[in-house]
Amino acid sequence: MDESTQFQQSQVAAILAGDPSQFEILISSLMSSSNETRSQAELLFNLAKQHDPNSLSLKLAHLLQLSPHLDARAMSAVLLRKLLTRDDSYLWPRLSLQTQSSLKSILLACLQQESVKSITKKLCDTVSELASGILPDNGWPDLLPFMFQCVTSDSVKLQESAFLIFAQLSQYIGESLVPYIKELHGVFLQSLGSSTNFDVRIAALNAVINFIQCLNNSSERDRFQDLLPSMIRTLTEALNNGNEATAQEALELLIELAGAEPRFLRRQLVDVVGSMLQIAEAESLEEGTRHLAIEFVITLAEARERAPGMMRKLPQFISRLFTILMGMLLDIEDDPAWHSAENEDEDAGETSNYSMGQECLDRLAISLGGNTIVPVASEQLPAYLAAPEWQKHHAALIALAQIAEGCSKVMLKNLEQVVTMVLNSFYDPHPRVRWAAINAIGQLSTDLGPDLQNQYHQRVLPALAAAMDDFQNPRVQ
Repeated sequence: MDESTQFQQSQVAAILAGDPSQFEILISSLMSSSNETRSQAELLFNLAKQHDPNSLSLKLAHLLQLSPHLDARAMSAVLLRKLLTRDDSYLWPRLSLQTQSSLKSILLACLQQESVKSITKKLCDTVSELASGILPDNGWPDLLPFMFQCVTSDSVKLQESAFLIFAQLSQYIGESLVPYIKELHGVFLQSLGSSTNFDVRIAALNAVINFIQCLNNSSERDRFQDLLPSMIRTLTEALNNGNEATAQEALELLIELAGAEPRFLRRQLVDVVGSMLQIAEAESLEEGTRHLAIEFVITLAEARERAPGMMRKLPQFISRLFTILMGMLLDIEDDPAWHSAENEDEDAGETSNYSMGQECLDRLAISLGGNTIVPVASEQLPAYLAAPEWQKHHAALIALAQIAEGCSKVMLKNLEQVVTMVLNSFYDPHPRVRWAAINAIGQLSTDLGPDLQNQYHQRVLPALAAAMDDFQNPRVQ
């Protein structure tokens, strides 16, 4: 062994054996902005991992439990999680039974005493990571009783922590939780239905949705049907309290459920989709919230392999959703930079609402098909084309181009009507409308070709040639 290695090992031994402040200096050096300091600390940390994993793990656990410094506690939780993750550097099997036992006790003690939310979340990650490795072999018999105790305790913090861990365990090792399905159903129902704390309810919602996804048969999943009203109420009450950040978290979780287990929503589909469309229509809400509610409905429409035809049975909702998306296409500004066409930016003046409307019309048409979408479009688009505002003409043409791919078979049956509608707009006084008409012809040529080209070239080509002479409007030209 060379001298430098010997020196480093004696340094490690001194740090692990010495007072806690020595070890804390090592951990803070791992967060240093100086590359040299950090590299040196990493070297010593890895040596400690190699030569004395018991002392290293316990030092980290004590730092997590006792350090007054937030950074040191947070870093300890992260480092412990990495050491206890089942990968190439998985340390657990190399630890003595005594160290293993101490670590489990300290982690549960830390969960009870930690007061800083961000550190508690890191701690929950560490506990979940360790538990997912040892719980299936009954390596942590105290954990689940402790979690059920937390969920029913008076402490909001402990309730939230337990649900955060349940959510992760459902993802990692859901099959180990299935024997507790009855108890879990009870605590989920209780917390979603009666907790007044939104953090607890969101954590419970996360746990429920992850747990439902880990159940293998529909009869097990159906036991949780009675939770759905409380799950949706968590969302609507957050909105009624003006807590949109929480509502957005809830929406993201429900979107995950809609994509993974759409059949779970089937029995209460009318209520659930109705609530989502109400959110999408509420102009007082943030764009982000409304977009997520739309994403939920579109995700359900797209889940056709898992739940075929489910959304087609709700024609009134499809018409409402189409109206909402058409309204979003009106959110466009007439940006002067767009007309000059000096830069390549074809999107000037377009908003996030406009982009969302475009994308969702495309997805809706592809997922539900022409027989469902064309009747709705035929009902709504004429009023847009007859309106005095250029934005409405523009929206109708953009919508036509967006739904063409999904509705091509049905649109081919009405090709004369579609082509006439678009060509009439070539002579609109507003350049953006003319551009949208040309864009629509381009899109329709792809989606309705070669029929469109064979039957209508004698009408389309002269109209395009005339547009090339529009020197006033380079973008159109």
